[in-house]
Amino acid sequence: MAVNLPLELPEMIPVVGVRIATAAAGIKYPDRTDLVAFELAEGTQCAAIFTQNTFCAAPVTVAREHLSITTPRLLLINSGSANAGTGEQGYQDALTSCVLLANAAGCEANEVLPFSTGVIGESLPMDKFSAAIPLLPARFDENHWRDAAHGIMTTDTLPKGVSRQVMIGDEWITITGIAKGSGMICPDMATMLAYVATDANIAPALLQQCLRYAAERSFNCISVDGDTSTNDACVLMATGRAMVAPINDEQSSAYQQLRDAVTEVCVVLAQAIIRDGEGATKFITIDVDGGESEADCRQVAYTVAHSPLVKTAFFASDPNWGRILAAVGRAGIDLLDVGQVAIYLDDVCIVRDGARAAEYTEAAGDAVMKKDEITVRIVLGDAPHSAQLWSCDFSYDYVRINAEYRS
Repeated sequence: MAVNLPLELPEMIPVVGVRIATAAAGIKYPDRTDLVAFELAEGTQCAAIFTQNTFCAAPVTVAREHLSITTPRLLLINSGSANAGTGEQGYQDALTSCVLLANAAGCEANEVLPFSTGVIGESLPMDKFSAAIPLLPARFDENHWRDAAHGIMTTDTLPKGVSRQVMIGDEWITITGIAKGSGMICPDMATMLAYVATDANIAPALLQQCLRYAAERSFNCISVDGDTSTNDACVLMATGRAMVAPINDEQSSAYQQLRDAVTEVCVVLAQAIIRDGEGATKFITIDVDGGESEADCRQVAYTVAHSPLVKTAFFASDPNWGRILAAVGRAGIDLLDVGQVAIYLDDVCIVRDGARAAEYTEAAGDAVMKKDEITVRIVLGDAPHSAQLWSCDFSYDYVRINAEYRS
């Protein structure tokens, strides 16, 4: 059960210059939407970031290669099979899927970026791709964002999408995005796919910079289980169709407004992934303050978020603060003065000066832990740096979902 994630997507505002098509190819399940294609108007700029996993999937390799050659006109996403760990055949299948869509849509194969998500180690069913991909071009429509959000899902229980509009100058800029992800979620791009589009006109280098800024504050701040996927990808598309001046200066207010709005969209999508974490019953914000560097603060936050003992305590609604304290201590922070450490559950201080706070009571801790949204605040000292991370608990269902994943 997703934690306070709406059952229905909000209004998904079309982005001029982006059309979407979907199909049910039967890749893993019959009659389920599992193919999604984005058609990008001529002149659209694309920025992308990918998994840091060395065993990256074949479509990641192909997408990187195609991005280095030309500007994409089409994106092709399939769910149900990751096409990862599939060797040379997987690479050729990814290329073939690009050829199939390019032939049907009337462009070059290297103008297609492929993406896959699903079970690792299984080859794509190319007969099903050959039958379904040619159907896509006739279905392109700017209003198919909701269908696309459903089509990229795997173990997600709910689709994830959001739209925002921001006024730059005298014109409105639209930003709409979708994402998928539920398990195998860890920083450095999590295990997720995300597609965000805007009608802003922005220089390619700034678009890439904007995406990295946004991802660092969103998708790289989430963790379900500490596993990083082979297929992670995030694409930011800018069609340039809004009637505003081109954004070419990173110091301009226009760029900063766009960057902040894109970041807001990415944060909403990233938090939705955590709210829909496999088996999650609690949405946990981890704030770390007072560190000597942001890296130190992040390391502490990650260590707490990844601890199975901490995560299972949250599932049990057990204020077992010793587990959090132990995770902070093993985070590997140089020169950590444990005598300065303080830990809070929401506004309840459980640890002060490295020991149990004198005023803390189990009743106060129990009251916080029964909530479905909890903030853990860790104060390392009085230095100026901080970091924030979003995570969830481990429940029985997390084990069940992953034990049955291939069944």
